[in-house]
Amino acid sequence: MIDLHAVDVLVILLYFLAVVTIGYRAGKRASGASDDYLLAGRTLTLPMFVATLVSTWYGGILGVGEFSYRYGLSNWFVFGAPYYIFATLFALFLARRIRSTNLATIPDKLENAYDRKTALLGSVLTFILITPAAYVLMLGILIQLLFGFDLATSVILTTIVTIWYLYAGGFRSDVWVNAFEFVMMFLGFAMMLFFAVSRFGGFDFISENVPDLHLTWHGGNTLQYIAVWFFIALWTLVDPAFHQRCYAAKDGPTARRGIFVSILFWFCFDFLTTATGLYARAALPPLEQPMFSYPLFAEATLPMIAKGLFYVGLLATIMSSLSSLMFISATTVGNDIAGRLSRAADRAFVIQKWSKRGLTIGGCVAVGLALLVPSVVSLWYTIGTTIIPGLLVPVVASYFERLRISSGFAFAAMLAGPLVSAGSLIYGVLNRVDGESGYWWGIEPMMPGLAASIVVWAIGRYRHGRRQTLS
Repeated sequence: MIDLHAVDVLVILLYFLAVVTIGYRAGKRASGASDDYLLAGRTLTLPMFVATLVSTWYGGILGVGEFSYRYGLSNWFVFGAPYYIFATLFALFLARRIRSTNLATIPDKLENAYDRKTALLGSVLTFILITPAAYVLMLGILIQLLFGFDLATSVILTTIVTIWYLYAGGFRSDVWVNAFEFVMMFLGFAMMLFFAVSRFGGFDFISENVPDLHLTWHGGNTLQYIAVWFFIALWTLVDPAFHQRCYAAKDGPTARRGIFVSILFWFCFDFLTTATGLYARAALPPLEQPMFSYPLFAEATLPMIAKGLFYVGLLATIMSSLSSLMFISATTVGNDIAGRLSRAADRAFVIQKWSKRGLTIGGCVAVGLALLVPSVVSLWYTIGTTIIPGLLVPVVASYFERLRISSGFAFAAMLAGPLVSAGSLIYGVLNRVDGESGYWWGIEPMMPGLAASIVVWAIGRYRHGRRQTLS
């Protein structure tokens, strides 16, 4: 299915060598302080902030290829527009507030706003939310496709490569590798689109060879289906990678401007990926596995060297998210769990030691989940559906004094959301009929979870307001 010339293999191997080299050299510049290891000394300038955020937030490239092949322009409206909207809200209302706290993680903010118990629960939920299992699986599938290794070997090898340079350099290594991957992902897809236009022609070729619905904004999907993805995009507001990069920015204005600039780059990359998906649908015969539409289109379109560079673009898009999420998993173990539970006098030493151990812990959990649930969509759906309802309300409210509640109600709201969503999800699976999940009243599990969290928060807010009035 995939036929790589020796030159293309060399290009891919050189990419992996460059990633490890850049990560290792960046790590040598680290000072050794915990603030430097976790946040690169809070020195991210606008270009580095944009490069690391853009590349980190676009890892699901094989899923994007599948969706654009199946539904055309709808890819832009389902996987693009909701995230532009919530990223804009993040920039307007949260970015500068986050940076002004001088904290390091979401659980740090939860402890600052509520208490230690709530922060520890938030740490567990954050660790689950941020697990890079889906990206470990996606990268393993791509390596398996390119080199013919079995899935387990592919998953383990790519995870080891990722952990290797993060262990020494921490966040600084992650940022510099992300910047390199930012360039490669844009280069790979821009080159692909150039060769596609050169070989097949412009928009007329697409319009004559794809179904009519592919050129509509909805792609034949229902409004309810598209609305679900808008709810899933709420992930943006509690995404630890967004928060981490705002904490690491040199100042609040850099964080806010960086997100706005990032939205422009996401818009451009969505154009490249959606156009490539449309060309793949127009040029290829019907595929049994649309997830491989990008690699198969590369086989049909690109000459050697160009093909290797395009595969590097795919790898870079996935690995940028994988490395960032892997590091956040590690810092959640080190800073947010071990650091809070430790009674050692030198807390900074404990944080660094357990963050490095957290790379191994997070890597093992990600590999285990990837092999246990070998479906990227299932991993995203299950984790997002159950965890977002727990974190969304308490985290967002923690940055606004008028929205805060007591620590007891914050803990209850954070616990109620995941429990109700998980209960609804399990109920739907157990009552599946003819392949269709039997959710309560036909409602997606995230909705009752969010409702439960909001109800608890509303009661807590009412009680808090009453106490303030009486006092």
